[in-house]
Amino acid sequence: MNGTLEDREDIRDIIAAYAHAIDRRRWHMMERLFHDDAQFQFGAVAGDWRGFVEQARAIIDPCSATQHQLGQVLFGFESAHICHTETYMTAMHTIPPGYPMAAAFPDKGVTYSAVVAGRYVDRFEKRPYPGGEQWRIARRTGLYDWREFRMVEGVDLSDTPEGAAGYHDDRDPSTRALHYFWG
Repeated sequence: MNGTLEDREDIRDIIAAYAHAIDRRRWHMMERLFHDDAQFQFGAVAGDWRGFVEQARAIIDPCSATQHQLGQVLFGFESAHICHTETYMTAMHTIPPGYPMAAAFPDKGVTYSAVVAGRYVDRFEKRPYPGGEQWRIARRTGLYDWREFRMVEGVDLSDTPEGAAGYHDDRDPSTRALHYFWG
């Protein structure tokens, strides 16, 4: 089974919304991306999706900035209601001095860039919800393919003019896209 183009696009939208939620710190979005009983495993971060959000916030919120870039997605439709995917990703994290989560990224005493490349291996399930059936993540396994720490200059955007940098609140221009995405 190959799945419909609509199914593939619905799944791609969930994958993209996940990256957006992480990078813009819109943690409340996760409840629309994961099924209530969804499980998550990525390195030391494991458990149900609510536990994942708590753990991810502890890792991501102290970062000055993050950006998750998504690559190719492979779709393996087991049935009309189950799809297995593999999504390539590269995630950049700006780690400030005094970073508190040494298990995720070491505190080097200076600002540096932590780059993680890997894959999201997901099980999507299409289940009934008010308003119709929806694809959501039932199980996510994150895999590291490589990572590196880079000493960098110029990552502090404090001298960037107002409106030229991304924000983690409603000032971010993506807020409109998000509004229309969820309808």
